[in-house]
Amino acid sequence: MPRSWDCLLCFYQTFCVTTSLLQLIITLLDRSLLVANAGDCRAVLSRCGAAVEMSKDHRPCCTKERMRIESLGGYIDDGYLNGQLGVTRALGDWHLEGMKGGGERGGPLSAEPELKLMTLTKDDEFLIIGSDGIWEMFTSQNAVDFARRRLQEHNDVKLCCKEIVEEAIKRGASDNLTLVMVSFHLEPPPHVVVERSRVRRSISAEGLQNLKFFLEE
Repeated sequence: MPRSWDCLLCFYQTFCVTTSLLQLIITLLDRSLLVANAGDCRAVLSRCGAAVEMSKDHRPCCTKERMRIESLGGYIDDGYLNGQLGVTRALGDWHLEGMKGGGERGGPLSAEPELKLMTLTKDDEFLIIGSDGIWEMFTSQNAVDFARRRLQEHNDVKLCCKEIVEEAIKRGASDNLTLVMVSFHLEPPPHVVVERSRVRRSISAEGLQNLKFFLEE
């Protein structure tokens, strides 16, 4: 990492729509990385080639979120908050009936972010911040692996953003796709061997994430 801990930030978006990346706020102060998330965007840190999730997707399938929603008079219907929304926390969407609520506790749709603080080290290579359309096509580790290979080839962070979005489209993405990358080094990531599970899977990235929610709760 550069001595001043400066970083290179690049952005790429497709489908010409406004996405909810503003619901995921990244703060870099000295060697501290603070992520505040309210929604289903995700921030993933590459540490020596291993994916470290810096945020948690706020979706109705999360047991903890379901309990909070039901305690506030909301409900989950067919995987949607109050049968209308695919996320359980957001800065907007207040126009939807029954979401905002009143009083100190508020309604089932919360704008309160979850925070995660990490002290950066020389092993931290880059941060990927993506809208939910990205993570429906990539697991966190898959995205890190893909980005590292591309950066090792050309070391162009902006081009790498574009390539990840294009790969998501090739894999069948139909949602909006927005990606931000923050590189903590001027040099490309070194070649390392990250231990992988030998168990093969036949499940989508989104399905794997949903299963992870159930197992963690």
